[in-house]
Amino acid sequence: MPIDILMPALSPTMEEGILAKWMIKEGDTVSSGDILAEIETDKASMEIETIEEGVIAKILVQGGTENVKVNTVIAILLEEGEDMSAITDRPAALQATPIAANPEPVAPTKAPIPASPASAAKPPQTSGDQRIKASPLARRMAAQENLDLSKITGTGTGGRVVKRDIAAAMASGATMTAPADTQIQSDGFDLIALDGMRKTIASRMTASFRDVPHFPLNIDCRIDALLATRKAINLEAADDGIKISVNDFVVRAVALALKKVPEANASYTPEGLKLWHNADVAIAVAIDGGLITPVIRAAQTKGLATISAETKDMAGRARIRKLMPEEYQGGTFTVSNLGMMGIKSFASIINEPQGCILSVGAGEQRPVVNDGALAIATVMSVTLTCDHRVVDGSVGARFLAAFKAMIENPGLMLL
Repeated sequence: MPIDILMPALSPTMEEGILAKWMIKEGDTVSSGDILAEIETDKASMEIETIEEGVIAKILVQGGTENVKVNTVIAILLEEGEDMSAITDRPAALQATPIAANPEPVAPTKAPIPASPASAAKPPQTSGDQRIKASPLARRMAAQENLDLSKITGTGTGGRVVKRDIAAAMASGATMTAPADTQIQSDGFDLIALDGMRKTIASRMTASFRDVPHFPLNIDCRIDALLATRKAINLEAADDGIKISVNDFVVRAVALALKKVPEANASYTPEGLKLWHNADVAIAVAIDGGLITPVIRAAQTKGLATISAETKDMAGRARIRKLMPEEYQGGTFTVSNLGMMGIKSFASIINEPQGCILSVGAGEQRPVVNDGALAIATVMSVTLTCDHRVVDGSVGARFLAAFKAMIENPGLMLL
């Protein structure tokens, strides 16, 4: 019997996504492992494979369609020996005209209110690129590279501009322009449409700040010994292509501190507190239009070189939205580092359901007192934001004490 191809859930929390484009067409024969389509979420673009064999009988959702609900039937596959007559017994909904990427509005059942002469004469305001057919991923890439979509020939369905067209334009040097999604207003501001990532960030951060009783704890760490250790490691390991960052030390110290103070590696649930067995440390990475948090799994078991390599790999793929959902979901603790941007001190919003997030500032030379004498040291300020439902002040203080000890004495990270 015909097989339904469903809109997949790329993560446990995904409810809908964008069917960016089909890699096949009606009538194509497919085998297990063949790429069917490219699906976009608010944070990633992924290709989906078929696990069945047969012929694509009908495509029900066109490429470029947004807000496709998970488990929606997007196509129908015929098994060997079946023909189109097998679909005639299907529910009417599955025999309907395929959903268009940009469907025309349905005519209202009531008579529309006539427009005034002034409003009727005024054409609708649109920005130049809004009329161009392009996939959401292509629009984001064009905006990031400042490319003019109107000067790019689309090779997708119906002349739609897709990812490969942007890549070709970048190679050939297309004309530059302003970002496509910026709508210039006449009264003194630009309106940038919210994409899925920004909407998700807005929703999650608003809920966290509103619903989680949080408090900050601040400490200063002297990092002269850490900087000296880092320099020595990088000199010795340069031939192996290893280059450790201060943030790699921070992630390692966080993971080990969480093992010493497991109460800080916890999440609140109405049923009880979850104490996580591994320190899965998420690292906030800024990408075009927002941020994403790749996770170093079981970071307490990994050395600096491994943490460095995994961080570089995932941060690079995060910036082009090629992370798998399991690579950026499910962390137990987050590190947000703005030190490289010169920020001295800040406090972050907790990434639920995690119980803590550590905000790391810039290391800078400051006056300190050593044995009653004034001296100069490189000092890094950090702020731990805690969910008070799961992490009390004393727990947070013990975690920071363990973290500070390792940051100021990096040899402890070798134990």
